[in-house]
Order: sequence, then structure tokens, then C-alpha cells
Amino acid sequence: MNYRKLKAFFLWCTIINGCLLALSTIVFILAPEAIFQIHSKLLPVSQETYNNAIYLFLGLFKIIWLTFNLVPYVALRVIGDDHTD
Repeated sequence: MNYRKLKAFFLWCTIINGCLLALSTIVFILAPEAIFQIHSKLLPVSQETYNNAIYLFLGLFKIIWLTFNLVPYVALRVIGDDHTD
């Protein structure tokens, strides 16, 4: 895999996973009660426990996105296009 393909791969990973993170956050902000009702039918959980789980999920997703998508892409951008295979 050459440098340009690797850079394109991390760019698209960053964009797609960033959009998923943003969408998840927006949905949780705009409709927390509706989402809780759906999940509470599947799992018996209190509202407080559910909120903690969602915040934990969003936080871990953000850390993983930064670590495995954004940082490698930025590092490849810093290296520059003059890098050869």
C-alpha cells in the first residue's frame, strides 16, 4: 500500500467515523427520551444508568476516533507528499 492510498484510507475513515460520532451525539441530544424508551424495552435499566452508559459510549467512541482515525491522518499529512514508498 502506497502513501497516497494510506492517506486516502485514513481520510475516509476519519470522515465516516466522525459523521457517525456526530450523528450519535445529535440524536442523543435531540431525542433522549425516545431512545431511552426503545432501549428500556430491550434492557431493564434506569434512566440514570442509561445516561451514564450513553455518555460513556460517546466518550469512548470519541477517544477511539481521535486515536485511530484523526491522529494517523494528521500524522500522514505532516509527513507530506514527498514521502516515497
